[in-house]
Order: sequence, then structure tokens, then C-alpha cells
Amino acid sequence: MTDLIEVALLRGSLDHCVKCTICETACPVSNASPLFPGPKYAGPQSERYRVSGEPSADASVDYCSGCGICSQVCPQGVKIAEINSQARNVLKTEKGIPLRDRIITRPTWLGRAGTPVAPLANWTLRSRPLRILGEKLLGVHRDAPAPRFAGRRFSRWARRHKSPAAKQRIVYFHGCGTEYYEPWEGERVVAVLEHNGFEVVVPKQDCCGLPLQSSGLFDEARTVVKRLARRLGSQLKDDNTLIVGNATSCTLMLKREAREILSLEDDPELRRVAERTYDICELLLELHQRGELRTDFRPLPERIAYHAPCQQQGHWIGKPALELLALIPELDVHEMNARCCGIAGTYGLKVEKYEIAMAVGRTLFDQVDASGAATVACDSETCRWQITHGTQLPSVHPIDYLYRAYGLGDT
Repeated sequence: MTDLIEVALLRGSLDHCVKCTICETACPVSNASPLFPGPKYAGPQSERYRVSGEPSADASVDYCSGCGICSQVCPQGVKIAEINSQARNVLKTEKGIPLRDRIITRPTWLGRAGTPVAPLANWTLRSRPLRILGEKLLGVHRDAPAPRFAGRRFSRWARRHKSPAAKQRIVYFHGCGTEYYEPWEGERVVAVLEHNGFEVVVPKQDCCGLPLQSSGLFDEARTVVKRLARRLGSQLKDDNTLIVGNATSCTLMLKREAREILSLEDDPELRRVAERTYDICELLLELHQRGELRTDFRPLPERIAYHAPCQQQGHWIGKPALELLALIPELDVHEMNARCCGIAGTYGLKVEKYEIAMAVGRTLFDQVDASGAATVACDSETCRWQITHGTQLPSVHPIDYLYRAYGLGDT
């Protein structure tokens, strides 16, 4: 019954569609490939022909990347991306979920398997013959960006690390990318928060369920995100404790997407967690606006490019990273205005969608090249991997520059 209510709420918004086609103009996928006719057609227009219990009216919705740009630009507030996500779930349920999608949507499984044998795992990801074999057997494109296993887990560092006691506690939600591939990003987040007077606690945690949701595995996604909400929520001991994450797509999942798309609006624990969740740059900018952020930054005479990923923009908080980076003396930041890098989580890994993802990202790659920047800052790890793949330049989280400007890397 809850599912039907949630679908009814999303479908209710489609009647506000005035067919202005703003979403069509903004959609990065339909502008790169004829396989996706556009968010208006696949969303509000096709939704009117979808009947519960009957076959899906249109298979093209599977080519929607779920970037959410259509919902962001709609002047009427139609939940276009959310409608598409529900329709994709119905389509996947009808046709079955490929083995590939069941594997690549479980980063925790992959991380736990690859971390102990990181050198071997990384070698296989670089081996051309094995990548070709993986493409033929599983449908993961041979050239798709694959992050390297760090060979260590952030959570093990966190268990050894003793955060200084402070008046306010932060519950750090690090996500799978930090846990298995970029543990140094988590260490820098913790250092910056402690530098600003917070005690940081890192509870046991797991995936947020976004990869599962994006591939139409709704039941599994609900199980995963509800388990995560219980673990994070158990640390909210007082009204001042906040949850902070550095994976902007994962924090958006907790804040809004799981509740809107997975029919979990009435889950009390998830609602409680959503109300306390911040993106790291969102929190730091709020501190600055209250005059509470430490600004003892030293100069960083560098030129960098900055890309605000789709999921970050979906928070509706502006671009806090840009405002924070502007506080660092001599840091020359060039904002990229391309809408999307193309990867969309696991979308760009799939053999039938890789070329689309690269075509979507081409505008961003060209802008980065024209900027003359040596490094690209971006809030999302999957986007960073795609940017590095498309530009051959290193890409890091904006927190890296705050960490260095504070001089924390010296110790």
C-alpha cells in the first residue's frame, strides 16, 4: 500500500507538466543519444499510459541516467527523474535484472573482496585482455573508469584514531568510495572537522543503497538504506549531533532520494537521519556564514577547475565548495558550467551506455582542457573517476584544498 501511495504522489505531480520542454533542453542524455527520447516523453508523457500490473509502456526509460537535472530545472515542480526511476523499476522487474547489475551495484561486496588482494585486483582492472573478457561475460565496458583499490580501509584507520573531545559531535558517514578506494579523503575530512572544533565519531556503516536503486533493485535498496539509517541514527545521542558525509550522492540518498523514490517517507528512523544529514561543504559554509569557521588558510598558488556534480546540485544548497575555495588565498578556481560528467554512478560502466556517458561528458572534458587547470575539484567520487578518465588529469574532493590550506598535511 505504501508503494502505491508513493507512486500516486509522484504521478500527481505530472499533471503540472505544461510541456514547456525545458527539461528536454537541459537533459544531457537525450542531447547525446537518440536512444533516450527525453525526460518529458519518458516521464510525464509516458507515465499517463502506464497502468499498475501491466507491461511497461516504454523501454527507453532505461536509458535515463537518473542525474536529476530534469527535476531541478522544471519550473512546475514535476518530479520527472523520480517518475522515471519508478518506471525503470517496473521495467527491470518485468524483464529481470542482469547479473552485471546485481554485481556492480554492491560496492561493499566488491570492496571487501578487492581490498585484501589490492595489487592483484588493480592489475586485473588494468589488464586489457581481462577487461575485454569482462565486457563479453558481464557487459561492463572495457574502457569504463575503474577506481583502484587502496589496499586499506578507512574504517580501520578510524578505529585507531582518537578524536579529541569537544562540545559538539559529528557522526561521519564516509561511504563506500572513501572506505575502499580513497581512505585518505576520509582522513582529511576528519582532520578538517577536528581543526574546527568537532569531535568526530565513525560508526560501523555500509552502502547507502543508491547503486541498487538506480538499477531498479528497489527491495534490496530499501534493506540497505534502512540498515544504514539505524546505524547512523543510533549515534544521535543529543539534539546537537549532526551526520556529515563527503559523498554528495550518498548524502542526497539519505536526505531525500530514499524517502521519495523507495517509498520510505514514513520511516521514522530515516526521517530522523535525513533531518540531521549535511554534506561536508554545506556544513563548513554554514559555519563560515555564522562566523565559526576557522579561516587560518595559507596561500595555495594553483589553478584548478571545479565541477559541481548533478547530485550535489540536487541538494538545493547552491555550490558551497566554490564559496569555501574562494577563501583560500591565491587559489585560482575556474568553475565549469557543463551540466554532467556522464558517469551517473554505474550508468557509464555498462557496455550499452558507455559511449553515451562519454558523449555527455565531452563538454566538461573540453572545458577542463580549455581552463588550463592542472587539477579538477569535484564533490562526487564516481564523477572524479570519470573526469580523470576523460581528461587524464587528477581529480580530488574540494576538502583536499581546505586540508592543505590549513597546513594539516604538514603533520
